[in-house]
Amino acid sequence: RPQAMTGTPDAPATAATELADEDRARAEFYALLGRLYGAAPDAPLLAAIGASALWPDDGENPLAGAWNRLVLGSRTADAEAVEQEYTDLFIGVGKAECNLHASYWTRDAGAEPPLVALRAELAAMGLARQGGSAPYEDHLAALCETMRILVAGAAGRSPETISTQRAFFARRIAPWVEECCTAIAQCPIANYYAQVAQFTDLFMALERDSFAIE
Repeated sequence: RPQAMTGTPDAPATAATELADEDRARAEFYALLGRLYGAAPDAPLLAAIGASALWPDDGENPLAGAWNRLVLGSRTADAEAVEQEYTDLFIGVGKAECNLHASYWTRDAGAEPPLVALRAELAAMGLARQGGSAPYEDHLAALCETMRILVAGAAGRSPETISTQRAFFARRIAPWVEECCTAIAQCPIANYYAQVAQFTDLFMALERDSFAIE
């Protein structure tokens, strides 16, 4: 899968850390979302998502329902149709229907440009945009990949502390992701990605609530 972020060459080498099951699951969801927002899923990825187990859904866990809809939607989705949907939604001709960059949703004329501040923050953590990667660092795909690295670590680096994860999430994702997901889900041309956006919104809400009680 394409990776939007990578450790810089001078990032400190650290021993691998055994992840708790919850953190492993979080990292896997961030990885999946990073992949889905970075490019349209091909047929093998749709098949892999569709082969995932459904979660018990008693009607009281909205995330379970959203996950099950994404799984079932992946089982019937046509890869070519989803690729066209991705193009129409996020690339477009001249202007995309939905913008996946944080700087679009958090513009403030009196503040430092969000992308400049983000790049400085990533550099301080030993992270940078991967060479040849198309998305900017504030693209939702790149931010999900960054969270995956913070949660699970990567080659040569251990996972970051919960406080570091919480701070990055609160600054770079929480202020805008709900509004972005709502825009995607409500877009008339969204079909498969309406399901992706609904799951994203609920997953990010769970992250926000979990960070609040840590």
